[in-house]
Amino acid sequence: MTSATWWRIRTGYLEGRTYFDEWDKALHARGLVKQQRELYRERPDYGERLGAFEWELPEEMHSDVFVGGMAEWWLATKPKLDQPLFMEIGFPGPHPPYDPVLRYAEPYMARDLPLPEVTEGDLAGQPSVFTAMRRHNAEVDHDSIVHLLDPTREQLKRQRAYYLANVTMIDEQVGRILETLDARGYLDNAVVIFTSDHGDCLGDHGHSQKWTMYDIITRVPAIVWAPGRLPGGRMIDGLCQMMDLGPTILDLAGVPVPETMEAISLLPALEGGAWSGRDYVFAEHGRDGILQETEFMTMVRGRDWKLVHFLDAAEGQLFDLANDPGEIHNLWDDAAAEEKKHELLDVLCEWRIRSGYRTRSWAEGCR
Repeated sequence: MTSATWWRIRTGYLEGRTYFDEWDKALHARGLVKQQRELYRERPDYGERLGAFEWELPEEMHSDVFVGGMAEWWLATKPKLDQPLFMEIGFPGPHPPYDPVLRYAEPYMARDLPLPEVTEGDLAGQPSVFTAMRRHNAEVDHDSIVHLLDPTREQLKRQRAYYLANVTMIDEQVGRILETLDARGYLDNAVVIFTSDHGDCLGDHGHSQKWTMYDIITRVPAIVWAPGRLPGGRMIDGLCQMMDLGPTILDLAGVPVPETMEAISLLPALEGGAWSGRDYVFAEHGRDGILQETEFMTMVRGRDWKLVHFLDAAEGQLFDLANDPGEIHNLWDDAAAEEKKHELLDVLCEWRIRSGYRTRSWAEGCR
């Protein structure tokens, strides 16, 4: 790379920015240029990588390693150990570009990995909103991914291997943070929660990243660990929503839960008490730069059925999860499932009305 090219990329990256996080500052202090889409685009194989690239800067400057290291440093230097601690650590990964240090990716590349099998029936049954989004993602390289409508098995394997390598890198950082917490005495009275905001389509259902309501996107890991306080070694079966962690944390801290919260504390389940979970869970997504063909998308999911509704559209998705856990066969237009579709639409309508009523005082206070 010539100095002129480097300067063009560097100034282009900085141009118009008014905020630089600690990672930006650390890279700048070392005279390093962050790996980014503008640089990846110069690779001759950019359009073939599905967002999977090797981290080529010093390992400690990888975003996930840097975040973990900063958390360790903060914990090791925090002076007031006698005061309660609430700490939230947000790792950027495994977010595209999938960019692990190569030594983490090599073991996965050497293994046989399960890869998505996308059928013509799956694609044909998808609403036009998703069909258009697939085409869009193949034309616009969001987050350094040039999505391919018909990738090879080798391309899918590399993408998945690099994703898993990113996960392993985060896993090691979590272990180091726990070791630091232990060394500082925090784990004698602590609750550790590990979760994520969404999953990722790595070619699953023919899609890239999120922006759908398939289980692979909406089901996320949730691990709660509190030795001596909560019984461990259990997997709790039941429907819950991400927001339910909010009142759960408040309950654990002995803080009153506001009545306007729709979320439900999971503490009874964590303590081993009677808990059956929610009857239904919901998810929403509005139009953005990628999900462009609908104003609003809403999901309602019970134990055995899922419905996805698109505003002002006659099409949607309906899945019999008990018999079709892979969500391959869309029953939206199936006359035999018409009653179930209307049942779930009624549940969605009732939830929307009740949600507006339950949170009315909170909403009014935000005006």
